[in-house]
Amino acid sequence: MTEKFIPITDMRQHAPRSDIPAELIAPAGHLADRLQRPLHDLRISVTDRCNFRCVYCMPKELFDKHYQYLPHNDLLSFEEITRLARIFVAHGVRKIRLTGGEPLLRKNIEDLIVMLATLRTPDGEKLDLTLTTNGSLLAKKASALKAAGLSRITVSLDSLDDDIFKRMNDVDFPVSDVLTGIDAAHAAGLGPVKVNMVVKAGINDQEIVSMARYFRHTPHTLRFIEYMDVGASNGWQLNEVIPSNEIVRRIQEAGMPLIPLKSSRIGETAERWQHVGSNSEIGLISSVTHAFCGDCNRIRLSTEGKLYTCLFASQGHDLRALLRDVKQYSDLQLSNAIAAIWQRRTDRYSELRSLQTKALNDQTKKIEMSYIGG
Repeated sequence: MTEKFIPITDMRQHAPRSDIPAELIAPAGHLADRLQRPLHDLRISVTDRCNFRCVYCMPKELFDKHYQYLPHNDLLSFEEITRLARIFVAHGVRKIRLTGGEPLLRKNIEDLIVMLATLRTPDGEKLDLTLTTNGSLLAKKASALKAAGLSRITVSLDSLDDDIFKRMNDVDFPVSDVLTGIDAAHAAGLGPVKVNMVVKAGINDQEIVSMARYFRHTPHTLRFIEYMDVGASNGWQLNEVIPSNEIVRRIQEAGMPLIPLKSSRIGETAERWQHVGSNSEIGLISSVTHAFCGDCNRIRLSTEGKLYTCLFASQGHDLRALLRDVKQYSDLQLSNAIAAIWQRRTDRYSELRSLQTKALNDQTKKIEMSYIGG
């Protein structure tokens, strides 16, 4: 029997339509896609603005002073974000990560964190509420973020060398200010702080060992991320990827032996390693060389309310149209629209990419990292 849907007209031209099933079913606390992957993590981009121009994300050549950001009215309000988050939690989401752009640029972001921190799972448990930042405003905001209810924080830092780091962020921002922000986050109780380093061959790969050596003696977890083909603006090429196996080899050859650790949970993106003789860990996020699509349980909500079922998606589903429709759809109707999207999900781009990278990139125009938040 063919499933019946009530069609919803999107507010934005050319946006894929979200549909509400005619027969509504209450959320059961668990939602699986067609590959039987459960929904667990929700990533919410709260702004498309950023004060960095990182060469792998928002290169200055494209995101210059004339670049038009989304008008404020196009952004989801904090109330709209919280309403959707509550529905996702009813479907099994247990972790929410706030991203951007740079999320700390969103005015009064602490107010949104307070609202999200009140959400509870059907069993009454708190959510794991996290945020990813470039660290530029972290020293000023760390205490307020913790007080608002944030659980943990992740900071992007691609080098300890000022010249290299400034060349990558392209706005002359110093390493020392990011390190100060990391220390402030740790002092505020937002640990263990995760530090993400995107490794790009010929740009900052010579910093792998120095980063590992520095963070080996801190309470933070350093994670190396393979340079990925997210969007089209970064001019990604496969020969610019330093494989995770090579990263491990370089660290160990530098006199820092590592032992592998078991994953802490299903769907974890980072492969975990521990420094021998230390409690310090590193992580390896290897979307290019070791695809982790098989247990991917993440969904992404863009700044203007588009829902994406994959980091490498080319199209999203317009939830803002439902939130703001004059028909005033109920939470149950929104819940069923979201369920229908996830239940149709078959995404496994990273697994396919390993076999036919060039063909896939030529055929699809993927959403930009700066828009979806990584």
